[in-house]
Amino acid sequence: MILLRRLLGDVLRRQRQRQGRTLREVSSSARVSLGYLSEVERGQKEASSELLSAICDALDVRMSELMREVSDELSLAELAESAAASDPVPVPVRPMLNSVSVTSVAGVPTGRVTIKVPAEAVDVVAA
Repeated sequence: MILLRRLLGDVLRRQRQRQGRTLREVSSSARVSLGYLSEVERGQKEASSELLSAICDALDVRMSELMREVSDELSLAELAESAAASDPVPVPVRPMLNSVSVTSVAGVPTGRVTIKVPAEAVDVVAA
């Protein structure tokens, strides 16, 4: 059985680790107890939308990005589950997205902008 809280916890942990941050740093920034955040990351506790919002703010990650990554993980888990079943059910697969950071357009600084796009739709040209 696929548990959404486990997938969500895995994605939150990966986001935090990508940033090189500790549970203590994120829990303090999100104003959530360290123990509770740890339980959320391990999939032992269901996080409310308010708590998810606070954690996303602390990680500087949009909730939609978090949920998109969780959705991708869920799709893969469902595919694996259906492949193991005797009568597989086809599940639509969304294209994998790559992040592209843009710092300027036509020489004009834009600040830091990250865009998620399908890998095959991007041509990157070094300036």
